[in-house]
Amino acid sequence: MNAYLVGADALGNIPQLLAEHGISVQKHVSGRNVAHQRKPPSLNGADLLILFTDFLSHNVMKAYRELANEENVRFVACRRSVCALSQSLEKIGEVRDCTQCPNQKSKKCR
Repeated sequence: MNAYLVGADALGNIPQLLAEHGISVQKHVSGRNVAHQRKPPSLNGADLLILFTDFLSHNVMKAYRELANEENVRFVACRRSVCALSQSLEKIGEVRDCTQCPNQKSKKCR
């Protein structure tokens, strides 16, 4: 599963937490750059959009949420902390640790 991350200048331990859930970081934009504050043309095949709310304006979040809805991509909005992201991933339910899954190579469960 690929994730598109929006917000936060530095990710810290977040990529490690995502890897434990079988998620790789496809792209990360800080949201501070003016180009990042406009609606992007596409999420480029991302399976999950993660918005870090403590680093984004309302308009930026709205633009990315609308794009996720248009492209049928699930999204999570949370603070930029490992605990908050972990709780949000558990709430959406389908995200799970696939490292020990017998179907991992065939990707049947994804």
